[in-house]
Amino acid sequence: MARRAALVLTAALLASSALTACSTKSPAPGASTGAKAGSGGTITLGFAQVGAESGWRTANTKSVQEAAKKAGITLKFSDAQQKQENQIKAIRNFIQQKVDVIAFSPVVESGWDTVLKEAKDAGIPVILTDRAVDTKDTTLYKSFLGSDFVKEGKSAGEWLTGAYANEQGPVNIVELQGTTGSAPANDRKAGFADAIGGDGKFKIVASQSGDFTRAKGKEVMQAFLKSQKDIDVLYAHNDDMALGAIQAIEESGKKPGTDIKVISVDGIKDAFVAMTEGKINVVVECNPMLGEQLMELTKKVAAGESVPARVETQEGVFTQDKAAAALPTRTY
Repeated sequence: MARRAALVLTAALLASSALTACSTKSPAPGASTGAKAGSGGTITLGFAQVGAESGWRTANTKSVQEAAKKAGITLKFSDAQQKQENQIKAIRNFIQQKVDVIAFSPVVESGWDTVLKEAKDAGIPVILTDRAVDTKDTTLYKSFLGSDFVKEGKSAGEWLTGAYANEQGPVNIVELQGTTGSAPANDRKAGFADAIGGDGKFKIVASQSGDFTRAKGKEVMQAFLKSQKDIDVLYAHNDDMALGAIQAIEESGKKPGTDIKVISVDGIKDAFVAMTEGKINVVVECNPMLGEQLMELTKKVAAGESVPARVETQEGVFTQDKAAAALPTRTY
């Protein structure tokens, strides 16, 4: 009798085990399980940074690192040193490590579809920060967090057209572009060209990449000063290139901000100092402090929540008359 009861109990346990196994569903291909977020565990974020080419980028990195620590998110960080192949390698490493979310600021716009599909197939959601990618398949990433670079370029151009509204021209402009093929370089160029395009007196007489660095900005500006007899305006896609160019202008015997008007984008502290000294005329802000917003998005996508396809940062335009008052508030 005891033997029969034991057999019945064993059969019941086996049936219960089988039912439990059948009720456990495997995640669909390309779907994020959200297990860690749902169970209250630590979220792991893999972040592939462009590099450390500028004061803006350094501030951006610090913002991400500090925000991750504050949010209790484990951060795996990679510096691509401004090389796309390094970022692709980092993203693949994150996939192998099975992080919960991947975020990155693309070095250039194109060439990401393959590795982004690998992340999607692995069920790891991707967030783009600061820079966008050029892809027809927008399902390869969950959200873009950053600035409207076209708008920044337009703001720079609108300041210029206003400043020269009562002058006949011509107004000769040299342009220091960012990294070739990058979203900010492409968009800031396009937005600026659109803003000044309606008035024929504005002429871009030379345009070349300074790779977003101070040293390259100085080097290219030195070449501009040698090749162009008359330069009225310098338009730099970021502050570091503008600051390098200012050195070249001063060494040539000209006065930046007066002999050559200087327009820049970013809003780092050094640029505000230069504005108070009259060396930069206007700075269009591009806010690098994206860390807290990125962590909010990371938590949501890890939990499988829907998020906006695009999240923009709030930014302003600063002229010399505003620089002194704003300088104490610049944290980067």
